[in-house]
Amino acid sequence: MSTNESVKAQIIQKAWEDEAFKNQLLANPKAALKQAFNITLPDDIKVKAVEETSTEFVLVIPTNPAKVLVASDGVECVW
Repeated sequence: MSTNESVKAQIIQKAWEDEAFKNQLLANPKAALKQAFNITLPDDIKVKAVEETSTEFVLVIPTNPAKVLVASDGVECVW
């Protein structure tokens, strides 16, 4: 499991176990991630959290690998 997948799994697990965190994550993802995991995202990065239900599903189309962001320090920025 990659680091990104591990972090995502931790966030999802916390949302399942902590209703207040889940509500904050849905309302203000950046603040929730900062508070719970000390993750600070740049201002130009947008995060959207949505919750699937038994009748509503979310299909995420990942970034095209040919268009991966590269930070000024040369590090690839992929969620």
